[in-house]
Formats: sequence, structure tokens, C-alpha cells
Amino acid sequence: PQKSSPRASRRQPTPKAPDARTVASLSRLQSLVASATMRELNEDFEMRPRWTDGRSMRSHASRFIKPNDRLTAFERLEIYNRQYWFRLLESFHEDFPGLRAVLGQERFVRLAVAYLSAHPSTSFTLRNLGRHLVRFLETHPSHTAFNPRLVLDLARLEWAHIEAFDNAAEPPVTAADLRKADLAKVRFRLQPHLTLLALDHPLDDYLIALRRVEDSRADASNAVATSALRGRVKPLRPPRPERIWLAVHRHRNCVHYKRLTDAQYWLLIALHQGASLTQACKRTLANHPNTRPEEFQRWFADWALLGWFWLPKS
Repeated sequence: PQKSSPRASRRQPTPKAPDARTVASLSRLQSLVASATMRELNEDFEMRPRWTDGRSMRSHASRFIKPNDRLTAFERLEIYNRQYWFRLLESFHEDFPGLRAVLGQERFVRLAVAYLSAHPSTSFTLRNLGRHLVRFLETHPSHTAFNPRLVLDLARLEWAHIEAFDNAAEPPVTAADLRKADLAKVRFRLQPHLTLLALDHPLDDYLIALRRVEDSRADASNAVATSALRGRVKPLRPPRPERIWLAVHRHRNCVHYKRLTDAQYWLLIALHQGASLTQACKRTLANHPNTRPEEFQRWFADWALLGWFWLPKS
């Protein structure tokens, strides 16, 4: 047999154009279109000129997209590619108004692109888009360099807001259930929509006011254009550092931020970690000996009215 040259051995065969005449080939075609549509844009928010293997994207697109009398195959595919990414950026933009205000628009866009490239959407719902953001910021300090504690506080609070908005709500324990409970044995669970936060900045009032501004602006526009993404927005003055403890929860279909004392926070943390009511109260008393028994009763009565506790079925 004739010996091939080294250059010829490195040449990759051109893949055959997919078709949709069988279920398997249709599946391959769908996967190919999805991969091209969901691939990140370049720095100019355009479809990348090269495919993942280095081939021309124009040539690659012509294998499975037909041109028309106005647009090439590349241009038609680019419309979907840009629409997909602008939708992700828009969702990220809407979910984190506090980060956007503090970082400024240019820093925020750089964060959004870097984060979404590292953690592309893998869920059927855009609600989950930011679930890795806190960890991403912790491991990529260049995005938090000017004020790490403030940026991380905002990311935690804004993700807790998303969790509170649409996480599940179990049938709540009532005040009567609390009075009947065996405090030494019963282990109440905290609602899935409830998040406990220890923050270094008083961001609850700040974020409430900011979201009101965002809601009023949303009436004028519900899309994020490229020009808006690139526009400059002067960062708002953040609140001064102050240690606070916060419960982020849903009540009557609205998200609420409730300030806690240090003792209340650690009591709820103990319950969240699986302690019984008696164990949680003992731990709290050990660290906060001035807490009176009637305070525990009042706290639990208030929290039960808010529906924070539930009991799994035995």
C-alpha cells in the first residue's frame, strides 16, 4: 500500500452533513444546532468565526442551515446564537440588580460573560442560572477585588431572594403544634424557601429600594440590547459595613427580609443542622446566657405564624 505523508495523516475528513430521516439522525441534528446556538459569543457579542475544531463557522453552518435570499447560513444561525446569549445576559441582568449597581455596568458585563462561559445554563428554567455565582466569585477574586466582602454579601442576598421567590413551601407547623410538641425529641425543619444569612453589610433596605427602582424601569424596557450592556452606569454608594443577621423568606407570595439577633440566628442555624428544639435552645443559652425563656417562646410563636417550620411525615 502507498504510504501517506505526515501532512495527509493530520488532515481531518469533512463530516457529512446531518439529515433528519431517522430518529437518530434527527437527534444528531438537534444536538448540532443546539451546540452552535448555545456557544458563547465573541467579545463583540457576535457568533465566533471558527467552530470548536478550528473550521470556518461559515462553512460549518452551511452543512445544516440553508441560506435564503437575504441571509447566508452563518447569518441565519447567528441570529439564534445571539438571541440565546442575550436572553441569558438579560436574565442575569434582572436577577442581580444589586451587583450591577455596585460593580457598574462594564464590570458587571465582564462578570456575566465570564460566569456564563464557565457555568452555562443546564436547566430547563433560567431561575437556576445564578446558582453557582457565589462559589464562582469566591474562586475568581478578580471580579471582587475592589470590595470582596460587599460583592459576596450582595451575591448571597440576591441568590437567597431567588430561592425565596420560588422554592417549595411545605405544610407549616402551627403555634398549637409547637405547644403539643415533645421539645426534647421533635426536630422541626426550616422551609426550603428560607435562607439564613450573616452579612457584613446592611443590604436588606438597600436592595429593597434598588429593586423598586428596577421595577419602575422595567415598565419602559424589558430587554437588554448590546448598547445597554456596554453603557456606563455609575455605581451607587453602598451602605457602610455593619454586621447583620437576616432571614430571607416568602410569606403570602411575597419575598421578605427579616432582621434577626445574633442569638436568633444561631438558634435557627442549630435547627437547620438537625438539632431538636431543646438542643437548639441549650446551645443558644450557652452562648447567650442573658436570653430569657419567655423570649424563646415569643420567637417561636412569631416564626410559626410566618410558617417557617414544617415536620416531615413519619
